[in-house]
Amino acid sequence: MRELLAIMLRREGYLVAEAGDGVEALETLRDENFDLVISDIQMPRLNGIELLRAVRDENLDVVVMMMTAYSTTEQAVEAMKLGAYDYITKPFKNDEIRLVVRNALEGRQLRRENQHLKKALEQQISRNTLIGNSPAMKRLLSLIERVAQSQASVLITGESGTGKELVARSIHTGSERSQSSFVAINCGAIPENLIESELFGHEKGAFTGADHQKEGLFETANGGTLFLDEIGELPMMMQVKLLRVLQEREFRRVGGTKNLPLDVRIVSATNKIFEDEVEAGRFREDLFYRLNVIQV
Repeated sequence: MRELLAIMLRREGYLVAEAGDGVEALETLRDENFDLVISDIQMPRLNGIELLRAVRDENLDVVVMMMTAYSTTEQAVEAMKLGAYDYITKPFKNDEIRLVVRNALEGRQLRRENQHLKKALEQQISRNTLIGNSPAMKRLLSLIERVAQSQASVLITGESGTGKELVARSIHTGSERSQSSFVAINCGAIPENLIESELFGHEKGAFTGADHQKEGLFETANGGTLFLDEIGELPMMMQVKLLRVLQEREFRRVGGTKNLPLDVRIVSATNKIFEDEVEAGRFREDLFYRLNVIQV
């Protein structure tokens, strides 16, 4: 049976090694790397369940399929508890084995790809790491992790130099939008007469010097995250336009006539006490509540 299985699997293009019993199989697994083990349960010296337990105890990175002609419910349950991928009873059809092997290896490949993606994400996060082990930092990191899974707008508050953009990048990196753009703008650093064009873009001929069409930062960030730093410096007229964009989820380039759909998450930051700005009439209350869905 083992020889017939080996012939069939080699014809399918797999590299196959054979072992006469559980002890020989375990020694082979320790010496070489394998993707999949197909093991009988009734074997001399070391049976299939004992082999499966040894694979688990030694953390051998391999998928294990069990097969037997003497199936019992207790045996099947034990095999699954020990991490067996599948439990096949003999006699079986070759097509059944082909399908189970293909699915097992495809599943293993997907898990490996996920591990690589997770590692790449961790490396990306480590480049923007917030360092700290105090209770306050632990609470902050826990909050960032939860906030990242949401699509809600986030307002980050804190004094200048405390890492507000780092928090914004961490939220983006941990979100479903991490593969799309993270675009940042300091609202206080752009002249008032240019900020609308900077955010929404403009059409050719929209104003003197507009000799070509230009994408704004909203358009660049579409599908990703737009970080509005020092949002408290945004001029009142732009606050009105930003509020409309957040309400309608669409925008229009300066000089344009067509509304463009928008799928962007807004993360904003300020070093001001926003409630005071609202009370003093320097910031729109309705926009404040749109931006301050979650506060960090």
